[in-house]
Amino acid sequence: MFWPGMGDPTKRKKTLKFLAITAGIGFVIYFGGLVIQNYLHKDDPLYQCINNRDINYKISVTLEVIIDGKKADIPAKVGFEGGCQKSLYTLSNDGVIYAAWDKKYRFEIGQFLWIWKFPLRDMDETKSKILVNGVESPDFIHTHLEDGAHYKAEFVSKAAQSASPSFTPPGT
Repeated sequence: MFWPGMGDPTKRKKTLKFLAITAGIGFVIYFGGLVIQNYLHKDDPLYQCINNRDINYKISVTLEVIIDGKKADIPAKVGFEGGCQKSLYTLSNDGVIYAAWDKKYRFEIGQFLWIWKFPLRDMDETKSKILVNGVESPDFIHTHLEDGAHYKAEFVSKAAQSASPSFTPPGT
């Protein structure tokens, strides 16, 4: 079977040249995008490792996560991945979250949930809430972390309306 543009040797050469140029442009765009993305995220603490940084800003908070009325464990070593320590992390499963960066930064509870890979999409956000020192926050997951504060996240899963809810948070 002859593919279009491959029967005639002259057309074949033009077709292969076109495909090679198209592939080259694709690679340039892909790797150029990665370079631009890395440049834009170089000062964003959510994308950078803090291993070799001069850390001047540190806070710690406690977080309690309740899902469908049951307490969920926050695993140890959240924020540690392949030798990279993120700016939001846990050391043990006691619910203490640490935030560290080279300058003051307004961390949010949702950023920790993102680093934890917490399945927020499985939650009914209209029925869920975040409490800071016992007072409900109007900012929900955009609530800023304040040093020494206690946060309680009460989530209702979308599966809670079914006959047998079986949601469990992500493992370690």
